[in-house]
Amino acid sequence: MWRAEYWDLTDAAGNPTGEVISRGEQDWPAGVFHVVSTICVHRADGKVLLSKRAPTKDMPLTWEFPGGSVLAGESSAEGAVRELREETGLRVSEADLVAVGRYTEEDALIDLYAVAFESVEAPPELDPDPAEVAAVEWSSLNGVKGRLESGQMAQPWFGRLAELWGPLLRVLDNREPGV
Repeated sequence: MWRAEYWDLTDAAGNPTGEVISRGEQDWPAGVFHVVSTICVHRADGKVLLSKRAPTKDMPLTWEFPGGSVLAGESSAEGAVRELREETGLRVSEADLVAVGRYTEEDALIDLYAVAFESVEAPPELDPDPAEVAAVEWSSLNGVKGRLESGQMAQPWFGRLAELWGPLLRVLDNREPGV
């Protein structure tokens, strides 16, 4: 059964306004945002985890980093951890997340985090939720760029990666050896 989803609203700087909105609500106050958390899981071999959106979702069968809207009362990091677990079955700790950056869309603040696959709590087996994810794949960074250039990434990722690609590469380049 479908449950209503509620989001905290923030100003452009991410400060809570004290207002809550229901997903799908049409009357958004002007100049407010909700937070969306996304997470790039990376392995020591340089590959990153992509998820393919389920055929029943908007932008069906396109690729993205796992993530979704932060629920009312959650922090951005809590939302990233929850979304990764819900979509892929992987469990990570907020303490292991590295903030990559924030991208501003029309009504959303997109937070991108990175986490080493080696930080995943056992068992580190992928178990995608078919209601959310049609497939998961470990991809090289060139593979991510190729999907972006060929239009296989979900449309919002064009702007997100245009701004956050450099910061993401810097985070991935600063990994500890073997992580």
